[in-house]
Amino acid sequence: MKIDHVAIWTSSLEKMKDYYINFLNGRRNEKYFNPLTLFESYFISFESGSRLELMSKPGIPENLNDPVDKQYLGIIHLSFEVETMEMVEAKARELSDEGFKILRGPRKTGDGYYEFETLDPDGNRLEVMTKYVENQ
Repeated sequence: MKIDHVAIWTSSLEKMKDYYINFLNGRRNEKYFNPLTLFESYFISFESGSRLELMSKPGIPENLNDPVDKQYLGIIHLSFEVETMEMVEAKARELSDEGFKILRGPRKTGDGYYEFETLDPDGNRLEVMTKYVENQ
């Protein structure tokens, strides 16, 4: 079994679509729009086969979580894997140069990863990571 997709409500559908395409190498499908409910969405597909569904609809309330200082029960971040530590560092520089805050890292974790944490345009927490082996 595998996870097919994760869905995110957003009030900035086009901005979020552009972020995941431009910075995380996603590919989008054609926008879906339901004129009766005003629901619209994109599926963003990634090389691994996983997908992200970005959804928008009037009347969806704002999220009360604070992804920077306080974390609550539930899904807290999405993680994107790259091949090398250099690619982690390059992505952190690229996002920082584009004005996206780097919350932590790049850093080595105690469980064998090299990662940094950031936020997408809606404030959803993301990790960009790779596995590493010491002395290789």
